[in-house]
Amino acid sequence: MEKALLLLLLLSWAISGALAGGVGLANVTHLEMFVDELPDMPRLQAYRIRNSFLEPGNLTIGMYEKIWKFHRDLPPTRVYAYGTSRAAASVPGPTIEALQGIPTHITWENHLPSRHILSWDPTIPIPSAPSGVPTVVHLHGGVHPPTSDGHSDAWFTSNFSYVGPSFSSPTFSYPNLQDPGNLWYHDHALGLTRVNILAGLFGAYTLRSPALESPLRLPYGPKFDRHLILFDRSFLSDGSLFINSTGNNPSIHPQWQPEYFGDALIVNGKAWPFLRVRPRRYRFRIINASNARFYRLFFSNSLPFLHLSSDSVYLSRPVPSRKFLLGPSEIADVIVDFADSPNQSVILLNDASYPFPTGDQPDEFSGKVMKFIISPGHMKHRDPSHVPQRLLPPPPPPTPEHQAAATRYIAMFEYESATGEPTHLYINGKPYDAPVTETPRSGTSEVWHVINLTDDNHPLHIHLGLFVVLEQRELLGVEKLKDCMMRINDVVKCRLKDHAKGRADPVPAHEKGWKNVFKMQPGFVTRILVRFAMLRSEKPYPFDAAAEPGYVYHCHILDHEDNMMMRPLKLLN
Repeated sequence: MEKALLLLLLLSWAISGALAGGVGLANVTHLEMFVDELPDMPRLQAYRIRNSFLEPGNLTIGMYEKIWKFHRDLPPTRVYAYGTSRAAASVPGPTIEALQGIPTHITWENHLPSRHILSWDPTIPIPSAPSGVPTVVHLHGGVHPPTSDGHSDAWFTSNFSYVGPSFSSPTFSYPNLQDPGNLWYHDHALGLTRVNILAGLFGAYTLRSPALESPLRLPYGPKFDRHLILFDRSFLSDGSLFINSTGNNPSIHPQWQPEYFGDALIVNGKAWPFLRVRPRRYRFRIINASNARFYRLFFSNSLPFLHLSSDSVYLSRPVPSRKFLLGPSEIADVIVDFADSPNQSVILLNDASYPFPTGDQPDEFSGKVMKFIISPGHMKHRDPSHVPQRLLPPPPPPTPEHQAAATRYIAMFEYESATGEPTHLYINGKPYDAPVTETPRSGTSEVWHVINLTDDNHPLHIHLGLFVVLEQRELLGVEKLKDCMMRINDVVKCRLKDHAKGRADPVPAHEKGWKNVFKMQPGFVTRILVRFAMLRSEKPYPFDAAAEPGYVYHCHILDHEDNMMMRPLKLLN
């Protein structure tokens, strides 16, 4: 009875939150593009210098409700934001700048109100908190102990009025022992990740190594080394964030929908911004922080990109491209040389369908990301940056497949109602709270065959582990395989090998390095080699990776992740 009353209360909050005052949906087609300058988010130094020595950094970062302006002509918007204070909080949050080998300790504080600003669905697994906004922070791409991973059950509300079953401390320790590269932090609370990130709880984390990176002479400094954090949002006419309060299967899930797509494309907290640049090289660390939107990025004048890394690890050498696909949570680290532009302005465009790959094509507003205005007055300034032929020394090559410690099959399922609308998504036919089945040993590598039996492309994210993609193989007779797997969920009895005989799609050159997310194509089996060890030494982690509460792996379409497309990952010593 108590649970039923709680569900009714939460449902009433969800409905009233979206319909309050009868405010209508904002028409973004009335907004002028490229009128707001691209912001550079506040930067926090995650280490200390004392008597010329580097020491571990201690930061306190809070989560606050505040007002944010996404566009010159939109009314102010209530958001949730990370920051060292309410006044300093921003969307995205501050960029945390850490140094390789110098630990960072962050105390995360929840100052959020008793009631969420967005509607959310009480019929999917959610925290058992009668009031407050449950949150927990995950450092995406980080190599750190389980207690600092931001486990979905380690959530807590303001003043710790309610805490999750895996909560231990709001202070997380990040060793920063991994390769230098790009990470990002975001909320990871059970069942609320999609709405908490939608509200604004995410930001960039950069791990630098001056000793390794300075000799490369890549573009450097706050003007020429910039983050571009991409996301999409819809708004009500009063400026409020909008998420549909009615589900696609309202009798099953009153509010949950399988994907969220916003009408406006946002970069660093501004809709369709502009950036004035010089005719020289710039480094852009591009993070896809959207709930479900993929971006296939290219320039209006075919200006090329030069990829330095994919996700959190440098490539061995720069890789050129004219267009590339970025799935939710993926990071592209690129150099763009505006000296090569034949025009004095260029627009960053997007032509990825939504849902990807078989949904609608972008329109005028979801097809334009931002504008770069090239200042001719800086033609005489010398560009001191350089693009080396080789980047950092490559890590040891992947373990040969026949020497892998284990082989696993990871099947992705989507379940539908009688109307053909999705109701929930499972990995290996199991919900998130089913007993753990993936138990790799610290210091080993495994081969995973990821079988996508759905119509969607699912960006698979594995916490802690890094992987290389070995092959993408089309499945023949996929409907027959899907029917068999739905009935008995057995790759041997369903004869997976007989179906995995279609074409092999090449892995894009800029994604052939070590990754923590990869886009699993529908109707394909993707073979990856996962390293559960320190990347360069191949030794077990220098912390107890087998400790509670463990880790997880999941689809990073947040609406899928929240509705059970996530599984526990428990390492063994």
